Amino acid sequence: MSKPHQRVGSVSNAHVGRDFENVALKVFARFGLDLEKNFKVSVGLNGISKLHAFDLGSEEQKILVECKSHKWTAPNDNVPSAKLTVWNEAMYYFLVAPPGFRKILFVLRDMSERRQETLAEYYIRNYRHLIPGDVEIWEFDESNGEVIERSFNQ
Repeated sequence: MSKPHQRVGSVSNAHVGRDFENVALKVFARFGLDLEKNFKVSVGLNGISKLHAFDLGSEEQKILVECKSHKWTAPNDNVPSAKLTVWNEAMYYFLVAPPGFRKILFVLRDMSERRQETLAEYYIRNYRHLIPGDVEIWEFDESNGEVIERSFNQ
């Protein structure tokens, strides 16, 4: 039986995340991107750096990916504030990542019927000021396998 904070039908949130990373690997392969899991690069500011593991990445193809399979909070499509804090943390890691990498936040497309917007649309509307201009947000629709790409190049 799942705990209240876990996705219905899942063993654990960690399993949900790993499963979503596996989905992401297949989606990126469709786009000709061969990525590896737990891809580490040095990140930092002011000449001080430390290794950080992005969910997926490639040195050869110069790409960094963070995967988030978060959903609106049930039962009333409430904003999952703590989960969006994790998205903000991903934006910070993208900001302090080495230059020259393509940066993608790969998220599950989750529509709020009450709000008439996806969680990614909500995030972009409310946190656009924290999204670096070179980050792309890809929404994955698990019902049909389609990807909606949003980029913010300034």
